[in-house]
Amino acid sequence: MNQPELRSISEVAEAFDMSVSALRYYDELGLVPPAQRRARVRFYDEEALRRLAFVRLWHDDGMMSLDDTALIMAGPTREQWRELVSQRLTDIAETAARLNDARRALEHLLQCPRDNPLECPVIGEQVQADVHRAFQ
Repeated sequence: MNQPELRSISEVAEAFDMSVSALRYYDELGLVPPAQRRARVRFYDEEALRRLAFVRLWHDDGMMSLDDTALIMAGPTREQWRELVSQRLTDIAETAARLNDARRALEHLLQCPRDNPLECPVIGEQVQADVHRAFQ
């Protein structure tokens, strides 16, 4: 019978370009428990590595909180996790819109003929609109 291949915590940390302390923290949260411990060293099997990849997908790439990531991994109902993911998509869309606005403003500044960005009329209009909205 073949034994599953186990990877030490340091091997996993290096392979996933993360710190050992982050893996320990994920273990404490119940997100990525090791398959075994030998002499205080954590070892991970294929299932644990898959769980780690899910955590990275949802937390790092999907920008979900660790609490939300843990909730999804705990196996909530389809309705619960779909609601969570839908909210996160809305949040990401709002962030993307703000980043696009920021990108356009910065690109404009590079093209603006003014010597001082505080004197740019286009950016000045945006700033004035923000001031006006803040006190409405």
